[in-house]
Amino acid sequence: MAIIVNLDVMMAKRKISSGELAEKIGITQANLSILKTGKAKAIRFSTLDSICSALDCQPGDILEFIADEV
Repeated sequence: MAIIVNLDVMMAKRKISSGELAEKIGITQANLSILKTGKAKAIRFSTLDSICSALDCQPGDILEFIADEV
């Protein structure tokens, strides 16, 4: 099972920088980078809510599930 984080794609579509998004949602650029690279083990719903609000998108625009091949 793999969850793919497409945050960088959505940020590019909305033409917003990491610094600007981090400031809007109230997290550090370092934590935003961890989310963008898919290295995060978890994300708070409040953070996801803030990201979706700032980018005017749905959670499914940012997170994608890809099943492992057997």
